[in-house]
Amino acid sequence: MTGATAQARPETALDKLLAGAVDISLAYLRKSDPDAAAEVDEIRRRTVTRPSIVVVGETKRGKSSLVNALIGVPGLSPVDAAVATATYLEFVPAQRPGARAWLPGRAEPVPLSVADLRDWATVLGQLPEGLRPPRRIEVGHDAPLLRYLTLVDTPGTGGLDPLHCEIALDAVERATALLFVVDASAPFAKPELDFLIEASKRVNSVVFALTKTDAYPGWRTIWDDNRAQLRAHAPRFGSVPWFPVSARLAELAMTLPEAAAGELVRESRVADLQHALIDLAGRGHLLHQANVLRTVRSEFVRLDLELGDRLKASDPDPADMTRAKQERADLAARKRTDSRQWSLALSTETQRARVEATGRLRTAVGQLQEDFLNRIDKGSRDDLKGLPQQVDQALHALSVRLSQDLELRFRQVGERVLAQVFPPHEVQYVLQGLNATLRHALASKPRREGGQDNLMVAMSAGGMAFMAGRGAMAGASALGAGALVGGGLLVPVAGLGLGLAAGAFILYRRRVHSDRQQARTWLREVLAEARAALSDEVTHRFTDLQYALTLALDDAIERRLRQLDAHIAEIDKAMAEDKVDRTRRKAEVQAERDALRSRLKQVDEVLVRARALTPAPAGGDR
Repeated sequence: MTGATAQARPETALDKLLAGAVDISLAYLRKSDPDAAAEVDEIRRRTVTRPSIVVVGETKRGKSSLVNALIGVPGLSPVDAAVATATYLEFVPAQRPGARAWLPGRAEPVPLSVADLRDWATVLGQLPEGLRPPRRIEVGHDAPLLRYLTLVDTPGTGGLDPLHCEIALDAVERATALLFVVDASAPFAKPELDFLIEASKRVNSVVFALTKTDAYPGWRTIWDDNRAQLRAHAPRFGSVPWFPVSARLAELAMTLPEAAAGELVRESRVADLQHALIDLAGRGHLLHQANVLRTVRSEFVRLDLELGDRLKASDPDPADMTRAKQERADLAARKRTDSRQWSLALSTETQRARVEATGRLRTAVGQLQEDFLNRIDKGSRDDLKGLPQQVDQALHALSVRLSQDLELRFRQVGERVLAQVFPPHEVQYVLQGLNATLRHALASKPRREGGQDNLMVAMSAGGMAFMAGRGAMAGASALGAGALVGGGLLVPVAGLGLGLAAGAFILYRRRVHSDRQQARTWLREVLAEARAALSDEVTHRFTDLQYALTLALDDAIERRLRQLDAHIAEIDKAMAEDKVDRTRRKAEVQAERDALRSRLKQVDEVLVRARALTPAPAGGDR
């Protein structure tokens, strides 16, 4: 019997085991939740033509550099400190390099060259005027790895950028397996663990890469700390394989002759990870079956939480009724007496944040003016010719920084106001409805047109976008169970864009002609108008925020009152039943929960067997 035959037999047995477990579990789910079962059925019917390995992780962990090293093409996936707008990159096989971008609202993709990727997929690039950032970009290349699988590079995730987290989770929906990237500078952060748990609810196989091992000699200590954290907080991943790698060494090896590159290639350990991913891709059908079963398991966990709520309601505690009624009375009284105070607090916080933002803007423009005046004084006449382009780039960079600063300030305003209106134990209920109200309030306001003159144009790029923790949009059952994952306040992303208009370049050519004094005058005029335009835009953005939060807080209070009314009515109904009826109903719910947990245990046993699909690093962990 050949080695291939010996390997095929266990995989055939595992295929039958997975298929049977999915059939039985789906049949049970159809009885409990037909809609959820229909969704899982749809996932099951997807055909795995090309396995997809989705690369996920926090920002600045070396994901894009690792993707480039795996593909063997330095710089193919853009590597920047602030990479990624709302875009993920899918790397697929192609005879010649090229790309296609799918834009919101367009059925057909826009063809691109590989050189366009930085402009289309990073916040530091410049899209053609009037186009919104793409959601997905497909990049074709003839790299050997891509013959076996599709590799997906996602934006950074975690607490720093929940919008990118949403985009990464969207990419994960179609993943065959995950490559989770952390670096050797520090152990797991909580947002990384939260994202890992959320992303793996529908993906069974996860491989970890520990990057930048060449830069941190103590990487083995970080590696041990990470595995200890997983065993403590996410035991499912306690025995998952890790691949310590150095993308930098792999990239350096690509610049050397083959004879000299061998040692660097071995030290980078990237080849081990490449072989592991190819091995995974060869088991794509089995991984898909395991993913379907993992999805069913997540639905079972949700149903278990709901049954737990039903158990509590079937045997109510009179003290719960007292607490609920008291909470309802307190909230209604506070709405009557404190609404003016809340409005004043919101106005105060908004005004303070606006003053701080405009102060930073004034300082930044002043520093920009000082820097360019020095360049004018010290530069040659030829240097002066490129001044408009340099100012245009600097203003664009300034607007990007200001947008990021406004994001942070918007979030802080919302959190401060919430803390003054609601006690901590009520905030989770507020978050459930607050984000939808903010979205509606901002979307329903008429869009302002950007101002324009003969020197510059300030644009509201694409109107208001939004940031939200995934947990803030979770279902009511997860909320009731306290299962919010990173649930934070949704706030409007600033989305400012600023640059020189054509008139500024024309006026520069007419007025300056290598005249330093005229260049200074032109610069002061341009920057003064830039500051005025941005200051005006900042004021309008904070006005929009105050308006939206006012509506959202009112709606949140009303929503919480309705929730409390429904909860009180449910307890009333249960307490009206006699003891025999309550005991009988509780026994029925408990029996249903016991049966569900038995199914859950069977699913877990099969998923443990499916761990054999994940390849171990060559030569063991060490």
